[in-house]
Amino acid sequence: MTTLLRTEGITKAYGGVQALNGAEIAVEEGTIAGLIGPNGSGKTTLFNVITGYERPDAGEVWFADRPITGLAPDKVFAAGIGRTFQLTRIFPRLTVIENMLIAAQAKDRPRNMLAWFGRDAWTHHRRHAMELLAFVGIERHANVLAGSLSYGQRKLLELAYVLVADPAVILLDEPAGGVNPTLINMIADRIRQLNAEQGKTFLLVEHNMEFVMGLCATITVLESGATVVSGAPDIIRSDKRVLDAYLGADLDEDDGTAAEPVLNKETGR
Repeated sequence: MTTLLRTEGITKAYGGVQALNGAEIAVEEGTIAGLIGPNGSGKTTLFNVITGYERPDAGEVWFADRPITGLAPDKVFAAGIGRTFQLTRIFPRLTVIENMLIAAQAKDRPRNMLAWFGRDAWTHHRRHAMELLAFVGIERHANVLAGSLSYGQRKLLELAYVLVADPAVILLDEPAGGVNPTLINMIADRIRQLNAEQGKTFLLVEHNMEFVMGLCATITVLESGATVVSGAPDIIRSDKRVLDAYLGADLDEDDGTAAEPVLNKETGR
């Protein structure tokens, strides 16, 4: 397989706090990969470095053998990396379909804006947006204000929002966090479908170990900003360094769930 996204020796400090300390991860093209670790291990910070929201103090980010270290978020997005956030980022005072059309416009960025709003182009973008809303199961909410959606529905809107840009790799920050079991299963099914039918590559941060173990082919574990181990779920379950990183929280061999310390929310650093 080809490595589509990788980081090498990423370090990042906030004052006296070392958030990342040589963090490294490699995501193979066409796979679903996971990034886990206890609170404060640097998972979201690494996401932010990859997507341009933070600049590393040292190290490199590579995408499709192209260095993208330090690129602005819009440049990273244009290069083919889409992401969601731990706390959803939508336009609550716009309708769901308006949110989608803004994403479509951000993707295309035509030189002639009038051409984008031509009748044929507008019809195409709206139809595509509705198809994606149907794909994530919220098309019936297309004309309601996004701020009126439930938290789980906002997660689905954000996923559809990212898909408008047709990115090569999608980074999901806690897609199952705060979501009811029915929607968690829907999100997992959509990820599998996108991966199987379109070859989409995913990297996800998640505390729900059952979700991670059931989806990901490869899982990387961070501890204190450094990579502890990377491998298949079976390897991660039994690796003593992983158990130590979670302060003794044992991973259940039957279902991959974890004790309470693993399920707490990510602080972001």
